[in-house]
Amino acid sequence: MNAVSLKTTEGTPMTACITPSFSDGSSPSSWPVIIVTGANSGVGLGICQRLLVQLISNSPTDAQPYYDFHVEKTTTTGDTSFNGLTLILACRSRQRGEVAREELYQFADQQVRRFEILRGYDGYAKTFRKHLTIVVHTIDLSRIQTVLQFADEVIKTYPYVSHLICNAGVASFVSINWLLAIKQFISDCVESVTTPIYYTQEVGQVSQDGLGWVWQCNVFGHYVLFRALKSHLAKYQTSTGPRVIWMSSHESSPIYYDPTDWQLIKSAHSYESSKFQMDLIAHQLDQESLQDSDRLPTRHLIVLPGVAGTNFANALVGTITSMCMFLAFYLARFLGSPYHPISAFKAAISAAHLCSVPLAFLPTVSPTEFDDTDPAATVEVGFRYVSECDRWGKERVGTMKLMRSKEHKEQCDDLMGHCNRLFAAFCEVEEHS
Repeated sequence: MNAVSLKTTEGTPMTACITPSFSDGSSPSSWPVIIVTGANSGVGLGICQRLLVQLISNSPTDAQPYYDFHVEKTTTTGDTSFNGLTLILACRSRQRGEVAREELYQFADQQVRRFEILRGYDGYAKTFRKHLTIVVHTIDLSRIQTVLQFADEVIKTYPYVSHLICNAGVASFVSINWLLAIKQFISDCVESVTTPIYYTQEVGQVSQDGLGWVWQCNVFGHYVLFRALKSHLAKYQTSTGPRVIWMSSHESSPIYYDPTDWQLIKSAHSYESSKFQMDLIAHQLDQESLQDSDRLPTRHLIVLPGVAGTNFANALVGTITSMCMFLAFYLARFLGSPYHPISAFKAAISAAHLCSVPLAFLPTVSPTEFDDTDPAATVEVGFRYVSECDRWGKERVGTMKLMRSKEHKEQCDDLMGHCNRLFAAFCEVEEHS
């Protein structure tokens, strides 16, 4: 086990091998053990904060099935509250991860104080805080060896994993085509700040492992992480079941995808294509898991966090331009766009909802046959869950149909074959190292 920095309930730092206590509480064997990749900033940090706000309450609002897409609208409490949590911050930089961990502990303490001043407070929040463990484990998705080592640490340290949130991602943005940006803004200002087409992306980037850099960080690294933790996720056999949340994007598109360049090394739109690949893989894994009738399936759910004001593309713009970008986000929202939550905390609502809502309330799609006469014809195969808000910023969860064709299915089968072969090869190298 790696020695990592922990904190006591009173906030005093200490150093110890991670051995989470499962001896207290009403049902410690059901307490979530949640991994969030890229948890130290942006939407990843927003997800962690939102999970704390929700789980520190014995009636988490994000867990309630009251949206239009739910099979049944009701209020549920039985399977949505836990009085303990282990939150694993999977970060590339330990230093930044430790800063985020400190912020999250302080954030949790603020939430407890907020509950303590309420009339009729029952002490639940303080109990949850006592059983809250936040830890940092390092992982670099661009180096598969660290992914496998991370998984090995998790397996040796924790009794199970309940949720894996595949949030970390990269984009090889190098510049903005301002002429194209102005043209798209004039043509459709809302679309220009929802699915922009004016970012120039670097072509030919390769990771230290010799794979396409964007592809490895966004797709293969997370696939390896899931495969390495698959059996540990399966151990979480409570009524809520294990879940893998795949953070996709509104920019996910098959338009630019060339299946012969599945590592996206030659692609000038590697980011959009990598998110399309992520959608393909997540849906395929979910279907495979649902066919396993021997145990509670590990559900694979696709999330679109919407447009949030993170530093993802800020390196390309200066302070003034960044301010203008934020103003454009607010303008788009005021004009009726539901896809601009803007803040990372609000953008995290769909991921937090899928972490806690009883799965029985989520919609399902009956298996549909593809059109053999037209391989490109699409049919509805599932849903993507979207962080939305109204023009005043009140966040909610919506859905977007997941459309696939026979051609897409064949592309997914080929991609999964490549991933499985590479995964086996890396595992073999790791075993002999």
